Amino acid sequence: MQKFLEKHHIKIIILILAFVAIVSVLNAKNDALIYDESAHIPAGYSYLTQLDMRLNPEHPPLLKDLTAIPLLFIHPNFDITQNFWTTDNADASQWNAGKYFLFGAGNNADQIIFWSRLPIVLLSLVFGLFIFKWTREMAGITAGLFALTLYAFDPNILGHNHFVTTDLGIAAFMTFSFYYFLKFVKEPTWKNVFIGGIFLGLVQLVKFSSVLLFPVFGLILIIYPLVKLHRDKNKTKLQTLGEYLLKGITAFAISLTFVYIAYFISDYNMPQTKLPEIISHYFKPDDTRPAIIYTRELLFTMNAHPALTPLADYFFGVIRVFQRVGGGNVTYLMGEVRVSGFLSYFPIVFLIKEPLPTLFFILFALAISLSKIAKSLGTSAKNYFSKITGQVAHYLRTSIVEFSMLIFVIFYAFISITGKLNIGFRHLFPILPFIYILVSVSIFRFIKTRHHQSKVIFQVMLSLLVVILVTGTITAYPYYTSYFNSLVNGSKNGYQVVTDSNTDWGQDLKRLQIFLTEHPEITKVKIDYFGMADLDYYINGKYEKWWVSKRPIEPGWYVISALFLQEGIYKQDISDNQSYRWLKNIRPTYQVGTSILIYNITPQDIQNIPENLK
Repeated sequence: MQKFLEKHHIKIIILILAFVAIVSVLNAKNDALIYDESAHIPAGYSYLTQLDMRLNPEHPPLLKDLTAIPLLFIHPNFDITQNFWTTDNADASQWNAGKYFLFGAGNNADQIIFWSRLPIVLLSLVFGLFIFKWTREMAGITAGLFALTLYAFDPNILGHNHFVTTDLGIAAFMTFSFYYFLKFVKEPTWKNVFIGGIFLGLVQLVKFSSVLLFPVFGLILIIYPLVKLHRDKNKTKLQTLGEYLLKGITAFAISLTFVYIAYFISDYNMPQTKLPEIISHYFKPDDTRPAIIYTRELLFTMNAHPALTPLADYFFGVIRVFQRVGGGNVTYLMGEVRVSGFLSYFPIVFLIKEPLPTLFFILFALAISLSKIAKSLGTSAKNYFSKITGQVAHYLRTSIVEFSMLIFVIFYAFISITGKLNIGFRHLFPILPFIYILVSVSIFRFIKTRHHQSKVIFQVMLSLLVVILVTGTITAYPYYTSYFNSLVNGSKNGYQVVTDSNTDWGQDLKRLQIFLTEHPEITKVKIDYFGMADLDYYINGKYEKWWVSKRPIEPGWYVISALFLQEGIYKQDISDNQSYRWLKNIRPTYQVGTSILIYNITPQDIQNIPENLK
């Protein structure tokens, strides 16, 4: 089996990536505009055509620039005399820009959305190849193919690798940056310093959460030179540490130079008075908290000097992210709605959204690692406790790559779990590639040490689970964004456990359009749709707007997004007669995609609704 895979690995890679490409392009065509794309698509186009970053400054420009490149060949109408550009506040402008650019300017919305998504699809293919490359370097071709399979057949990746968002992009560029940083750590040549600095700059231009790399990179820069073996006997460990720190600071300076250049170009035509307006919208002048006062003073001072304006814009985005994470978001989880977040949120969504075979592989890899640690500690105890230090140093010296990945996974997971921003499994994407690689390396190094009979047994077991993984992912098509495993009875039922971008991001509106065409008996629906796509553009004349508190309840067809339904049922700060609790015990007649529920409410149903809910 191993020889076959190694001999035909190029063909297998092509086959796997062809599957990813075909599925992703189809989903890019068939999924409706999701919520965040309404802000990202016009923002990217404005950066390239206007050199002005007033739209959506809470995310860096690189990915949005890439997704806007195909639009340069379409030449859509982008009217900067509209209010979204001239008078709207910083938050409203980005959403109003999307409404106008896509649905109000005479452009072909579906064409713009589709072509904007293709660069992300292309990036996902490059990302898959990179995961294979890195894993192969660590544990061989078969392990590389295994890691690529875990990535390519993860429904969550397939559910987001065709959207104009930062989630797939930050996972990819964090992986690229990690690879080249560790290459510099293992071989601290000035060439590797420069390349590492470039990729550190690129990842900072993708998403501001990239700053979470710095503590891990700083830790590695200190640890590795203290444990590595020195060829030069005249150089002390402290001298080596100093050399590493100097080169690390140089790489960081190179990265900031790239950030500065990118922001200088993207902000070239933005009036110097615009950034203070944006700052004042998010950090209010009447807010007397010291952190807000100092933030405003710092950013205003930097912006006052034209040479520092690009950095002021960048640091505003970094600070804004921490403000957003600290502020929380309305979150539904397992029959409860909170703004302050759930400590259990990310562990739960990880367990119910990752495929079961992948969860088994993770547990298997953990068992292998824990067994090695237990054996190592046991041996050390027999040979005096002091040898543990030597073994730790040996591990760090020989396994700095695995250690770095593991530390980052733990650190990032801790920050995510303790943060208040619980809006989707997608926020865990940065740790997924490292999990794929670590699991693959651990399992295949373990199998390599087994005798022939055990090796065959493990290979057969892994093959069967891979078949289950691949089959399960293929049969889950096309509902990858809202994928859930069988622990919650599959994707159709996932909304009962958790919503937001795990389930409902507005992606099923075009499927609703097709559904209504196929059901002419439904002439008009009352719709409460979670999304930024224009209803008139897709179902014009077939709907009237509905919302959670609208009354009286009348007979007819109700179309309600899963997010609005669950929040409307379980929010405790709304009264019964302002909620969707009247729908709690009524089964939907249809489910379009996975995120849109359709109810046929009859006069008899209304009679059965308790008076306090009407």
